[in-house]
Order: sequence, then structure tokens, then C-alpha cells
Amino acid sequence: MSIQTLQPPLTPASALNETIQQQGFAVLSPQSVAQLSGASLDDLSALEASWQFLAPDQYLKDGGRYRYRRHGSYVISGEEISSVPHRAHWQPLSYNALHGGMHRWFEPVESHVSQSTAWQALLRFLGHVASKMHGAQTWYAEAHQFRIDTADGIGRPTPEGAHRDGVHLVAVFLVGRHHIKGGETRVFDMNTPFGQRFTLTEPWSVLLLDDERVIHETTPIQPLDGNGWRDTLVMTLRSGSFLDDPALTQA
Repeated sequence: MSIQTLQPPLTPASALNETIQQQGFAVLSPQSVAQLSGASLDDLSALEASWQFLAPDQYLKDGGRYRYRRHGSYVISGEEISSVPHRAHWQPLSYNALHGGMHRWFEPVESHVSQSTAWQALLRFLGHVASKMHGAQTWYAEAHQFRIDTADGIGRPTPEGAHRDGVHLVAVFLVGRHHIKGGETRVFDMNTPFGQRFTLTEPWSVLLLDDERVIHETTPIQPLDGNGWRDTLVMTLRSGSFLDDPALTQA
């Protein structure tokens, strides 16, 4: 069954920084991701097997069972990348009305994934992008491997709706789509009526977002034939520190 989707507005690798500056987001093809990160498409594809080993998300407040994930945290300082001890993912209610205020302890990204050349190359690439946007500095990065499935008939990539993440740069890499419809990406400018919608379909294409200027969401997915799923890698970068519960940092 053929499903018509709106193609993403791809940005040439050479115009990445200018495009983000102009509109607050950009979409890169897999080829541009490989070119700018230095990670080959073969090395990126080799990461995909790890999405078979994600753990169920135990924190969904809508009662769903459709999300699986792993989480990791890193510090990026120039070319240097350091993993930090496993920590809870936390957001305030102002950024995540559904799951804000919760200390969510997801299973960690597997060490062989975190230490792989391709994973490190993606983090280093995003550090360069964030420094072009906001000036060279240390970046506090979180990585989330997601699988949204349709075993119960519908899966919600962003159950919290259109949102910001409380960081400076958000990167949403599509890892794969299998037997689904839906999963349309929507990006809205914070201060104008400007918005775009499109569907990421190519593995290792990426949506890059200036989180201070735009909000984003992804529409629910439904199966086309049996169970389907959508795999993504979301990496966020923030300056100064990780986004943590002030009650803990002030203790």
C-alpha cells in the first residue's frame, strides 16, 4: 500500500548554519549527515540493531505501552566527549505538561553503542552545530533511543503534544519506519504563524531544531499490516548544565 507523504525541505550541507539562523530549523539528508559528521552510512546503519534491545517506557501517564527507550548523558567539550554516570531524565512541567516533574530512570544506552565511532561522531557533529549557533562552549548532551510501536493499534511519538525540550539544540534522527502510516513531523515558529509539516522517511536523515525559537511534535502512527514501528534517535544539547530538578541541585 502506497502512502503519500510530504517530503522534508532538505538543506544542503553547505547551507546548514545559515538555514538554522534564518528559520530556526533545518533538515539534512543521510548523505549530508555522513558528510558533516564523518560517520559513514554503513557505520550509522550498524547502530540500528541496538534498537531491538530497548526497554519498555514505564512512565507513560496516558496508560500506553507503545514506547521503548534507552537514555544516555554526555559532556562535549570541543572534540572531547565524556560519558557521565547514569542519571534520571527530568523536565519541568513548563516544557512537558504530561511527564514534567518526574525523575524518569530509563535503561542506559548500551556501552558498545555509546562508545562506537558513529555515535561519538554524531555527538561531536552536534557540538559543532550548537557552537556555531551559540558560540563555542561546553555542551551537556542527552541521547534517547526511541521505538514507538503499534501493537495496541496506535503509537504516539510525542504524547505531550507540541513542545520545547528546554535545551539549545534538538536533533531528531530517523532510524527507521516499518509498516506504518502517520508519524508526520510538525515544526512551528514560537513568535510567528510560520510552520511546516513533512515526514522523515530516509534512515539517518535528521531534523535539527533551535529549541529556543521553535516548538515541534510528531503525529501518531498506525499500522499498515500487522504491527509496525518507528525508530528514532533524539539528541539534545544544553549549555551550562544538564536540565535537572532544582530541588536536587539546591540540596
